[in-house]
Amino acid sequence: MKKLLKKSPEDLNKELSKKKAELRDLRFKAKGTRLRDDKAIRTLKKEIARILTAIKIIKK
Repeated sequence: MKKLLKKSPEDLNKELSKKKAELRDLRFKAKGTRLRDDKAIRTLKKEIARILTAIKIIKK
């Protein structure tokens, strides 16, 4: 979390869009075939939540 707070909001938004695209790709893969890493979707959701939290803290 400390690393995220040191970044600028623009960098966080870029990282957020990358993570959301990654999550979308994983969801499509999960529908078609079995994922090798079942925890990947859950981990990505947590990372997205951390980034969103950092953005809210920085904007205050």
